[in-house]
Amino acid sequence: MTVSRGGLLATLCPLLLCSPGAWAKTITRDFTVGWVLANPDGAFERPTIGINGQWPLPLITATVGDRLKLNLHNALGNASTSLHFHGFFQNGTNYMDGAVGVTQCAVPPGESFTYDIKFDQPGTYWYHAHNDGQYLDGLRGPVVVHDPAGPHEGKYDEELVITLSDWYHEQTATLVDKFINVENPTGAEPVPQAALMNDTQNLQVKVEPGKTYLVRMANVGGFASHYVWFQDHQMRIVEVDGVWTKEAKADGLYIAPAQRYSVLLTTRGDTAQNFAIVAAMDQELFDEIPEGLNPNVTGWLVYDEQKPLPDPAGLEDPEWFDDFDLVPFDRQELLEHVDHSLTLEVKMDNLGDGANYAFFNDKTYVGPKVPSLYSALTVGGPNATYPRVYGSSTSAHVLKHNDVVEIVLNNLDDGKHPFHLHGHNFQVVYRSDEDGGLYDEDAYDVVFPRIPMRRDTVFVEGNGNFVIRFRADNPGVWLFHCHIEWHMDQGLIATFIEAPTELQAQKIPKGHLKVCHAAGVPVAGNAAGNTRNVFDLTGENLPPSPLPEGFTAKGYIALFFSTVAAILGMLIIAWYGSIDAGAKETNMESQPLICQEEDDE
Repeated sequence: MTVSRGGLLATLCPLLLCSPGAWAKTITRDFTVGWVLANPDGAFERPTIGINGQWPLPLITATVGDRLKLNLHNALGNASTSLHFHGFFQNGTNYMDGAVGVTQCAVPPGESFTYDIKFDQPGTYWYHAHNDGQYLDGLRGPVVVHDPAGPHEGKYDEELVITLSDWYHEQTATLVDKFINVENPTGAEPVPQAALMNDTQNLQVKVEPGKTYLVRMANVGGFASHYVWFQDHQMRIVEVDGVWTKEAKADGLYIAPAQRYSVLLTTRGDTAQNFAIVAAMDQELFDEIPEGLNPNVTGWLVYDEQKPLPDPAGLEDPEWFDDFDLVPFDRQELLEHVDHSLTLEVKMDNLGDGANYAFFNDKTYVGPKVPSLYSALTVGGPNATYPRVYGSSTSAHVLKHNDVVEIVLNNLDDGKHPFHLHGHNFQVVYRSDEDGGLYDEDAYDVVFPRIPMRRDTVFVEGNGNFVIRFRADNPGVWLFHCHIEWHMDQGLIATFIEAPTELQAQKIPKGHLKVCHAAGVPVAGNAAGNTRNVFDLTGENLPPSPLPEGFTAKGYIALFFSTVAAILGMLIIAWYGSIDAGAKETNMESQPLICQEEDDE
């Protein structure tokens, strides 16, 4: 995707004073969400979620100060849907965040829903479904918000947009049923069949020599992180997750699911050859690597269409850029005085149904009967400050208005996890190496950076930890979750009820309530839908019971296979016993393969 921009805006900007009002407009889009057939890796055609009969989905472009009115109509027929505009703070409009069961009800088949999005933040974003893993089925697309007053305007001639993703041949609902299942007690995640670039393979990006491009990249996949490089071209990072940064040189990037990077890339001065763009899936989390899997997707910077497209080559002694070292352009200093520190411990374990789940502090998330925002607005202002009303399985944490909040996350799992916070970006003030263990400020002798990197999605290393900080200045109900879809399905989600008293000023649009009524979802009361005694959670949604004391995942595996063996054994015994005794000693090779009619007597 190419977006023509460059010096013109930089020239006009001083004349127009770059005020948002000078550029502001209302963008109207009508999206009919329905099934289409797609075969982006050329190996398997499958049902995919498209918009207006098309897939891949359209790029949405805007300028800071613009407003988007998007009318979504659900024509899927067999599934409810939603849209979340990932990375946008939705300050004052929490009900537009798109998280099903949190800030809205899912839109049932045949119903419509209007999203009204204020584009107050420049940068690279994306929109995607926020229910039932539908973005793995194709319901995802990029968003670019231009900034006429941006610090890097005038440094580039054109923009390019590149999305990265993994791709599955089976639909998400089918994969989830197999994944969270007693037959998968170790929680081995589904492995994708392919990697995609701009939802295709063999992407060709036409470039001109001697030009500088602002390349916006977004990982819109559901599982795999990507190592990314442009053969024989150096990148200069200027943005992460909507935050402008000081220029930082990089030969290769590691882009986790939901993360975005913008880089300046200057092309070579001649058209002597074309160069590969490589995105290689990180296979560290793949429990098994299927035979024949190609974990890479290759595109090309095409200088001359008449010249060959070279095979990709790996980087020599690759050094993947550490995003912790980035410096935001606005030089926002460390939030030093912490008002509220919260420690979250991540683990994966089995519950009583034998399936594998994910936990924050021994709690696995189960969606409430009433969307959490609606509970906050209907249980009564004083009651909204109590975590209990949001349910015992939503990992609800109440934050006071304008408090500086610190999250210490300890990863007790051996895999990386990318964590995303709705409604904010955050300062990343510490991140351990792999196997860093539990965070201990005193033992580590930690010195936090004076100007920390900020973004809205950051990964933790396996058996490691990180510390992030943000100011609770955005009243709303915001999720904090792993952005690997399979781990969300397993319950690796926490709910932050931010400034619930100040939140009472927000009003849910009538059209949103209409969708809930059509879906048969209650819109008032606590997590269980109780309105009389909002501290009574009788009837709330709950996870399966815990494992019996002393039981482990290995025990479940042994029990499962021993049970299967026992059942097979009994079936064989029963079958063997049903055979006529005289036939048991018969030589089967001597029996005719076709039964002949007996002669008449």
